[in-house]
Amino acid sequence: MSHADLDPDVVQWVEMLRSQDLNDRLVAAKSLQHLGDEDTIDALILCLNDESARVQEIAVTALWEMANPVVVPPLLDCLSSAHEPEVREEALAALKELVAPDDLLKLLDAIHRDDENVQLNVLILLRKIHDAQALPYILPFFESESPVLREASVVTLRYLNQVVRCEPALALAKDESNEVRRSAILTLGYLSDDPVVPMLCDAIANDPDWQVRRNAAQSLDLHATPEATQALTAAMADEHWQVRKFTARALQKVATDETIPCLIKALSDEYSDVRRDSAIALGNLGNPEVLPALQQTLDDPDRDVQIFSQRAIKKIQDQIGRASCRERV
Repeated sequence: MSHADLDPDVVQWVEMLRSQDLNDRLVAAKSLQHLGDEDTIDALILCLNDESARVQEIAVTALWEMANPVVVPPLLDCLSSAHEPEVREEALAALKELVAPDDLLKLLDAIHRDDENVQLNVLILLRKIHDAQALPYILPFFESESPVLREASVVTLRYLNQVVRCEPALALAKDESNEVRRSAILTLGYLSDDPVVPMLCDAIANDPDWQVRRNAAQSLDLHATPEATQALTAAMADEHWQVRKFTARALQKVATDETIPCLIKALSDEYSDVRRDSAIALGNLGNPEVLPALQQTLDDPDRDVQIFSQRAIKKIQDQIGRASCRERV
């Protein structure tokens, strides 16, 4: 758009963007942001290449606020290593709101750029679109030399619709990077490949990183399969309370009479979250033999433990009552 077509109040700020004085350009960029006139989009896009990162950042924010789809490609360019971190962060925040399913091809094109910052941020943006067509573009990053990209790609995998099997992702559960294994193990909670549950059972038992073991418990909770009961029972003795907490939560779905001793022991755990979730698991189990142990927790110093223990007791007593009614009938 030529200056002749612009509002006279806008023209002065657009012209000031060409000033050699940084303060002039900052004032101009800020003024255009406040005006919010979409006729200034082209001028603001030019600001994205200003020598000042502050001017670039203001321009990114101004384009974000206009929310016009045409700004997506230039904002994608701002994710590159050529821009300062604060500019990349602002551009990513903008794109998280602005990208739509129609932008999938733009993202897939950008992910091929030989720039780790662009690749990382595009992997993050693909999580908003959820399109399984992105899978072939994500798979190569599982073998990236960069642990940051391996971790980002396996996280993005769990956001793709209708992707329930992905054998290449399984290897990342044994990655040398703790951060990659943590994310991979969580992603395994959403996959149904045959080796998934055995791998999660192995992780909760043997991984040296306690956050991996905790995440394995969370994923086993999602799978809710009796195949994991033995590993979960053993994990109730883990030295980290966070692992015990999520293990008790997983056992709420798959506990058996064999798990009763470890769950009763957990009612005396140092951490109230573990005591509470163990009480819930015992209530779900429905075995009247656990009632004396649950009754002892009614004076637990934590109010939540008292409440959920009482609910567990009532649940078991109700089951006993229903069973008695059926016998009389």
